[in-house]
Amino acid sequence: MGEEAQQLTRKKVLRNTLVLALFCLALGGWLLHTRIHSPLAEDENLIPFMSGIFSVFILPILFLFRKTIVFAYLANGFLIIIGIITMTHFSIVHFSGPLNLESLLYNTLLADILIALGKFVIGKAIFDLQFVHTDNDIVPKGRYFQYPNTGFWIVHFVALALVYGAGNILWK
Repeated sequence: MGEEAQQLTRKKVLRNTLVLALFCLALGGWLLHTRIHSPLAEDENLIPFMSGIFSVFILPILFLFRKTIVFAYLANGFLIIIGIITMTHFSIVHFSGPLNLESLLYNTLLADILIALGKFVIGKAIFDLQFVHTDNDIVPKGRYFQYPNTGFWIVHFVALALVYGAGNILWK
C-alpha cells in the first residue's frame, strides 16, 4: 500500500473516531436532557427530544458521507446555537443563589452548554478533515465571517440570540 493510500486510511479512521465522539456526546446530552425534561411531562419538551434523536442517530451518519457533510455541518451548528441560546435563557430565568463564580458554575447549565460546544468543535473538525488533502494544506485566510469559517457561526449566534431575546421581551 502506497503512502497516499495509507494517509487516506488514517484520515478515515480519524473521521470515524470523531464521528463516534460526536455520537457519544450527543447521546450523553440527549439522555441528560430527557432525564431532566421528560417529553411526556410537557409538550414543549418534544422539540428538544426530537432534535436529540436527530443529533444522536442521523447527524453522525450524515457526517460520514461527502455528499451530506455540508448539511450535517450546518444542521449540527444551528442545533447547537439554538440549544445554547435556550439553555442560557433557562439558566437566567431559573437562577438561584448569590451571583458568584460558584453559583454560575453549579447553578446554571454551563456544563451542558460546554458539552454542546464540544459537539460543535467535533463537528467542525469532521467537516474540516473532509477537505484536507495533505499535511501541507494551508489554512485559508480572510473572509472570517463567511461560511464555513468560525466567524460565520459567531454572526449567526449573535443574530439568533438577539432575535430570541427580542421575541422573548416583545411577546410575553
